[in-house]
Amino acid sequence: MRERARTALGVAPAALLAACQREERRFRELPAATAREGLVRQSSLQPGPPTPLPQVKVYDGNAYAIAEGQQLYQWFNCVGCHAHGGGAIGPPLMDETWIYGSAPQNIYDSIVEGRPNGMPSFRGKIPDYKVWQLVAYVRSLSGLTPSPATPPRADAMSSGPPPNLQHPRAKPQEVTHLP
Repeated sequence: MRERARTALGVAPAALLAACQREERRFRELPAATAREGLVRQSSLQPGPPTPLPQVKVYDGNAYAIAEGQQLYQWFNCVGCHAHGGGAIGPPLMDETWIYGSAPQNIYDSIVEGRPNGMPSFRGKIPDYKVWQLVAYVRSLSGLTPSPATPPRADAMSSGPPPNLQHPRAKPQEVTHLP
């Protein structure tokens, strides 16, 4: 009887540990060489064989990646143009009108390629995986990520509400024409 109890006590913690699942955190991710270097793709038409598109890394459900993207947003001075998502010189990132689209690939292209009339290109200045972390944070500003993954406050522990909860959330809609 005692041996059965000891066995049960030994197996129970192992079963509990096996049931726990943590999110994967890649602290040191090496930038991958992609087929996008030097390529600006405006349409799917091209001469020759098809060129593969870059691998999309969507970090929308990863709280660590969104928090890293929040730091990068500050470090690369995105705040200077987009404020804390509400817009200033650059367009707001918390409204329902996204000129270039709200899909992760669209936001990635805006960061890497830049956009006319203001948005600079960050190609070669930010590693690919960090761009995807920025994409995840930008999407979290409009409520496009699961709420458990969205950081409740900045790492600096500001006393106000987080930027993604300061304004009413509006889901981005695709713009078919420019005003």
